[in-house]
Amino acid sequence: MPLPLIIGGIAAAAAAAGVGSGVHGAVKMKEASNISKDAQKRNEENVAKLEGANKKMLEATDALGKHELEILASFSRFSETVEKIQNKPEFKEIKKDGVTISTYTPQEVKDASVGAGVLLGGLGGAALGTAGGFAAAGATTAAVMALGTASTGTAIASLSGIAATNATLAALGGGAIAAGGGGMALGSAVLGGATLGAGLLIGGLIFNAVGGKISEKAEEAWQQMKENEKKINSLCVYLAKLQEIAEHFDKALSKVGAFYEVNVSKLETTVSNKIFQDGVCDYNKFSDEQKLTLENTALLVGLLYEMCKVELVKKAEKKDELNEINESGVNVAIEKSETVLAKLSA
Repeated sequence: MPLPLIIGGIAAAAAAAGVGSGVHGAVKMKEASNISKDAQKRNEENVAKLEGANKKMLEATDALGKHELEILASFSRFSETVEKIQNKPEFKEIKKDGVTISTYTPQEVKDASVGAGVLLGGLGGAALGTAGGFAAAGATTAAVMALGTASTGTAIASLSGIAATNATLAALGGGAIAAGGGGMALGSAVLGGATLGAGLLIGGLIFNAVGGKISEKAEEAWQQMKENEKKINSLCVYLAKLQEIAEHFDKALSKVGAFYEVNVSKLETTVSNKIFQDGVCDYNKFSDEQKLTLENTALLVGLLYEMCKVELVKKAEKKDELNEINESGVNVAIEKSETVLAKLSA
């Protein structure tokens, strides 16, 4: 065979091999690109799932926090009614059929009522998770804190509108910045809902650690996505549990609140009628049924006061850990409420 033909054949073969290698390389590049895109898409879907779970949790805990504040604010009805009763008994530790409700004073109930009213007034337009922050810390505690003193020296309870809201946020932030506290910004940060979490509810974990764009290198991208997916799945379980606990507790509060509403209404009617008939309301002239109504109302106020003290979460010891869901504390409060309601219904 002539040499030029041999050389031509070798060149053709080499060219064909080169084309084949190029095609193989292009296929590999396309596969790598597809893997990276798939990893990014799946990561975005996972993050969206996390955001959805977090939103549902925040809505549930907000509903609970707002409900607790509304209950505490409603204690003004009890306080104002009881103040009109002469020779009334002292509200010491309440025991009824084996159930004990902690001691509280009429002033404590009144303070919690006023403080809760201040906080409710500041919830308008608040970030998602704000009311849930109150539930996380115990709404009773937050309400009492709201009766602190503003940086001007003015009692917060005497303020109204935006002034009360700002003073409350400053108080929750540790006081005015000029006085060495964190000011309104810190108060807002402590109780406000961040994009993917509510500090007081969730804890120090940074949600955006599992978000954002991942590597363009196929193997790294897929590995990052899988690691993020594992974290996200774990967080979604946590958020679903917190949502479930909040909703369960809210239902229990509603049941006790309904009993309280019935009894406080009966007490208001009794006191109004006594004043209308005699000019004064003397406990010594109460019938056994009317005395029982006062006793039951005081019991329910104490029970609700206690329930609203329960912290929804326990603060984590480490900054990068999730707060511990206070499931046991919530369950104990619910069990006590069910026992009390069973006794009252008997």
